[in-house]
Amino acid sequence: MMREFLKMHGLGNDFVVIDARREPYAPSEAEVRAIADRRTGVGCDQFIVLNPAVTPGVSGFMRIHNADGSEVSACGNASRCVGWLLMEEAGADRARFETNAGVLEATRGPAGTVTVDMGPARLAWNEIPLAGPADTLRLDVEHGGFAGPVAVSMGNPHAVFFVDDAEAVPLAEVGPALEHHAAFPERTNVEFATVLSPTRIRMRVWERGAGITQACGSGACATAVAAIRRGLTARKADVVLDGGTLTIEWLENGHVLMTGPVAHSFTGRLSAGLGGT
Repeated sequence: MMREFLKMHGLGNDFVVIDARREPYAPSEAEVRAIADRRTGVGCDQFIVLNPAVTPGVSGFMRIHNADGSEVSACGNASRCVGWLLMEEAGADRARFETNAGVLEATRGPAGTVTVDMGPARLAWNEIPLAGPADTLRLDVEHGGFAGPVAVSMGNPHAVFFVDDAEAVPLAEVGPALEHHAAFPERTNVEFATVLSPTRIRMRVWERGAGITQACGSGACATAVAAIRRGLTARKADVVLDGGTLTIEWLENGHVLMTGPVAHSFTGRLSAGLGGT
């Protein structure tokens, strides 16, 4: 059977999205890798499956698979895309949906943007998680001349390095080793950030299981939280990524709001050799 999918992206961080709320679908890691392949498949950073909701009052359960087939709990840009789809479906300005990191709420923002409440930033070493007790404000982690990142979890782990020039970081060289650093038992996303002003940060990212991407919503949230913890920015700031800009606000109640654009590129059908049944 052919299975319909949507190709979507948030600032170039791109996704294949399948609605499996009526027809169950649980892809294997091999299927995800085949679909995510940019030469022989559709191509994406993450593969998203929207399943039936478990919790009453929400519209679906979003499962997130990285391009390497691994499943993760959070993806900020994908959350905006799924939130937009659910709001369009219901003709509403608000939608709630589940992830393995908890229930998220999306609302329509200005100029066609979508805001997602990503929930609270988690700052304790065992919440990230780290391999053992550590100061998450300045970890004893070093590689390639880069040291002392801030550790933050946005439902997935992040190591944020503040540098003089994010553009000059050899991301493809240092990203893989830092992703697999022994301090992070579940691997980690890696961000390099330069504070441009109290309300503006330049950030580049190596995503766990995906490599260099144009944008990472949870990474932008983690970077803003890390900058605030270090006393470098205000509680609301623009984070400039390779693919564009996200606005991040860390509320006094601990929740992090992320606002940015959503795009639907095209709709297609998967062949039997690319995850069809």
